[in-house]
Amino acid sequence: MPRIYKRLAPLIAIILFAVPLLAACRAAQQPEPEPSIYQQIHQRLIDLESYRARASVEYISNKGSNIYETIQHARITGEYRIEVTGPENVAGTVTSTDGRHIYQFSTRVNGRVTILARESRERSEIFLTSFIKNWLVSQESSVSVANMDDGQFTVLEAAIPGNHPYLSIQKLWISNETLLPAKMVIFDPSGTERVIVTYHNFEYNIELDNALFTL
Repeated sequence: MPRIYKRLAPLIAIILFAVPLLAACRAAQQPEPEPSIYQQIHQRLIDLESYRARASVEYISNKGSNIYETIQHARITGEYRIEVTGPENVAGTVTSTDGRHIYQFSTRVNGRVTILARESRERSEIFLTSFIKNWLVSQESSVSVANMDDGQFTVLEAAIPGNHPYLSIQKLWISNETLLPAKMVIFDPSGTERVIVTYHNFEYNIELDNALFTL
């Protein structure tokens, strides 16, 4: 080997060793990319265990629509409680389930409780927990982005199992800014809106007392 190469050999070895080391240092210093909005929303829904919210629920039929103001409490395990706060003629009606029995009573009438024989899909599907379960198993789920007057929203879509004549597809709008659900719309098989749930004061994963769901 020529003498000049013998002199340069140690220097070349140092350079060859230092280059990957510097690259590794730069990679270590590079900040991790922020999760996408969809990834954040997906994770929040996956992690949801319970919620409380005020919600306006509009039921639409061929004869018109009825709007109810409600307070919802629900767990992903199936327990829920919904209290109607308006309109005045039905305010105070409470329906709840502990997973075994469904109770219905009025806070205005003491001592009168009805135990319902079976669940109503028109009621159970209006909870966010029901949407999450349908969304996770749906073979027809999709995601899109919608620009509205109050911001940008991610829209999730899921099929409702069971071939119900009026409850076929659910769409959920979630704010890209707050990551909170804004509204959910349920469509019949022809694509007509049948239920519109508008959420207010939504609270994720709060502790819910068992007494809310039992008598």
